[in-house]
Amino acid sequence: MHKTGFLNVFLIIAAISLLFDWYVFNGLRSFTSDWQSRRARDIVPLGFLVISVGVTVIFLLGFGAFTTAKGMTPFHEWMLSLFLTFFITKLVFVLVLFLGDLGRGVAAVVNIAGKHKDPVSHSYFPSRRKFISELAILLAAFPFLGFFYAMFRGKYDYKIHRETIYYDDLPEAFDGFTITQLSDIHSGSFDNVAAMQRGIELAKAQKSDLFVFTGDLVNNAAWEIEPYIPNFSQLRAPYGQFSILGNHDYGDYIQWNSEAEKAANLDKLKQHHKDLGYRLLLDEHLELEKDGQKISLIGVQNWGRGFIKVGNLDKALNGVDPRAFKILLSHDPTHWEEQVRYNPANIHLTLAGHTHGAQFGVEVAGVRWSPVQYRYLDWAGLINEKDRYLYVNRGFGFLAFSGRLGIWPEITVITLKKKGVHPIS
Repeated sequence: MHKTGFLNVFLIIAAISLLFDWYVFNGLRSFTSDWQSRRARDIVPLGFLVISVGVTVIFLLGFGAFTTAKGMTPFHEWMLSLFLTFFITKLVFVLVLFLGDLGRGVAAVVNIAGKHKDPVSHSYFPSRRKFISELAILLAAFPFLGFFYAMFRGKYDYKIHRETIYYDDLPEAFDGFTITQLSDIHSGSFDNVAAMQRGIELAKAQKSDLFVFTGDLVNNAAWEIEPYIPNFSQLRAPYGQFSILGNHDYGDYIQWNSEAEKAANLDKLKQHHKDLGYRLLLDEHLELEKDGQKISLIGVQNWGRGFIKVGNLDKALNGVDPRAFKILLSHDPTHWEEQVRYNPANIHLTLAGHTHGAQFGVEVAGVRWSPVQYRYLDWAGLINEKDRYLYVNRGFGFLAFSGRLGIWPEITVITLKKKGVHPIS
């Protein structure tokens, strides 16, 4: 989208937000109408109005970050996150208040028909009941507090997700072989190095046989990872560290002075994978050997429905033994949906990321919901189709919204097991 298009969208959203401000302001005046202190009656609604309008104005002023060579900084992400927090909170408040006002409208029609005036307002239109404003505040407090938790705690609340997968044709030497997967680091968004390091320590503590990273090291530019190379280079595994590119790694979402500058940025990012100690797989494969037996590790560049499609699976598979046990690293799960799961090459396990689980949703007591499910069929966790598995990592970092709520940042640990050797639990 061009800069003008972004501005138009932001102006429309800002206009809606300002309408919400007026409506909430009046609702708060109803809430404080019977307070004894006149100063308090004035300060609460007016204070809200000043803060909310201020957040909207700062959000508007920062729209240019979407189209510059630098992209969104953590500051811009915080402004966007605060705007979203206020916008959703106001939306809930307005919906409750509006339903109450609809009731007032119905009552006004009845009063006009019966020629009965409201004893408080002395008009046919009844006064707004304080109970409605109280209910609006109570319900609006849930998204308000939830979003602030997401921004201050949730985005660094790392969770270990463990999966054990059983195969008939897994080489016996690899029975019990463990893989730690990170995805979607999005290093340009970090704003708390100590909290981020806790996630790295958690990943290190798994002491897996293999470490893989499945794309989106940065938001846009190679320099974003540079301050954190000493941190993420701590991730080591006996059988190596391997990585692929994600859609954000190509620098397609910001402006460059030239195609040559953009290409140089990608080359620099590839060098940073080496600096991290990761072997970047670009439509290629290699063999991991243990006790004389081998499995094939395959990595493709990004291929995603609606996104960059440069990955070449056929090229990556060229020379792979058709009977080999195969693990594929592919950033976008739609690649698995469209090209991998029915591929004659029989790829046993695909590791992906990309979706972040929308950084918002519910995963409690068997209930799984996120708005991202309306965009992606396979958006988080383990998927099995005729013993061809896909695992979608929920992401280590965050992007745009500087928070996570319900869908926490993830470190994946997968254990490969051979059927017949151990009972399947």
